[in-house]
Amino acid sequence: MHVILIATQKGGSGKSTLAAHFGALAQRDGRTLLIDADPQGSLSFWYKRRESETPLLAKADGNTIGATLDAARADGIAWAVIDSPPHNAALTASMMSRATVTVVPVRPGPFDLDAVAATLAMARSLKAPIACVINAAPPITREAETSIVAEARAVLAGMGAPVLPGQVSQRASLSHALISGQSVNEYDPDSRAAAEIGAMWSAVSELARAFPRKP
Repeated sequence: MHVILIATQKGGSGKSTLAAHFGALAQRDGRTLLIDADPQGSLSFWYKRRESETPLLAKADGNTIGATLDAARADGIAWAVIDSPPHNAALTASMMSRATVTVVPVRPGPFDLDAVAATLAMARSLKAPIACVINAAPPITREAETSIVAEARAVLAGMGAPVLPGQVSQRASLSHALISGQSVNEYDPDSRAAAEIGAMWSAVSELARAFPRKP
């Protein structure tokens, strides 16, 4: 089972948005379980509005996350996508140790970039695979990323943080899709938002497949 943890020590980075979209896309590759480990429950909010019965959803906390992952593996789940809380280092570390890859969404701004350091240090101490995703960024203009995105990418590279190519832009269709319980690939499959999310999931899933499945 591949376990994709979406984590950062800062709130408002777009973890739940990525989790919902990645979960819907992962379902195309095999049985998928979304795990809402954030007490705020944004992922569960989206799921309640969803008409499709897949992917599956489970809620978990520090006491139940291990058993939830064990049960998912025993049930033949191929992908588990975890939405984590922003300010619970102990739980994040526990989940990171079980993750195939930890995805760190980073808005191109100083506060998000500063928060990456703590998550990166945790990953290094656990020797856990990690990948940063430029998220909620200004849309690409004339097929080139904006200067603030380029600067953010350079800062992350200077920190030694691996950054996936591309970006997920701040687009209204992402929010419209979530409100209706869909992924943007279901809501507006021919949109630029769908193309960006699809490309990012392809990069994440390819990276995950390069590592052994978690027991």
